[in-house]
Order: sequence, then structure tokens, then C-alpha cells
Amino acid sequence: MATESRGGGNPSSEEIEDREARFDGGFGDVTRARLCAEEFLTTLARSSPPAAPEHRDDILLVVSELAANVIQYAPGPFGLTMRRVFDGVHVTLGDTSTTPPAPRPSHPGPGGGGGIGWYLIHTLCDQVSVVVREDGKDVHAFLPW
Repeated sequence: MATESRGGGNPSSEEIEDREARFDGGFGDVTRARLCAEEFLTTLARSSPPAAPEHRDDILLVVSELAANVIQYAPGPFGLTMRRVFDGVHVTLGDTSTTPPAPRPSHPGPGGGGGIGWYLIHTLCDQVSVVVREDGKDVHAFLPW
């Protein structure tokens, strides 16, 4: 049965489907995960614009950081799921490592960069949790929209 969208051809927030994508774990997959997130957020914004413009950028940054962390610390395939929840967006990134992420010291400067991603994720998200599975883990991030 076909569903008609309301509001001039734009889907209602109830009609926004979850976005799921699988990636092999190559370097280009950080960009592909971000593009997948952009498509989801563009569709979502048609029916439910973000409360503040920076919410979109924050979600894209968190997806990019999570995907980059997988490439660096949990090599192998990973999955990205995004869904609209009552007060925001729920991002789940699942990978093949059973080691939970942990903060590490920041080493700014030439050749030593990094170390701020996990802190950044916690700063931008309303809630972050890690669920370790037998075959890997899922990082859940809840962000405002």
C-alpha cells in the first residue's frame, strides 16, 4: 500500500526511515559514512528542521569521528545506523572490535596529532554508550536535532 506524504511532497517525520549502511573499513569509508549521514539529515530536515543549525554539523562531525576511530582502532567492516528519536538523532556505529573506546592523551603538533576525538564526541552528544557484543561493539550516540 502506498503512503502519501504530507506538506507539499515532503515526508513527515514519522515517514523518515532509519538509515543503515555497511562499510568495508577502508579510508574512503569515513567520507562515505559522512555522505550517508548527510543524505539522512537532508531528508529529515525537509519535514523536521533542526532546532539550531549547528545540530546538523555536530551530527556530521560525530559520524566522521566515529568512523575515523573505527578505521584507526578497529580495522575491519563497520555499520552505521541513524534514526530519528523523539528529541534528536540516534547514531549507532558497530564494528568488529570488542575493546571499548577510551580517552587518550592529546598530542597536538606536527606528527603527534589526535587524541581529541573521543572527548569531542562526548562533548557534542547528549548521551554516549558502548555495548560490547561477542563479535564486536556498538557505540550509541544521541544528539539534539
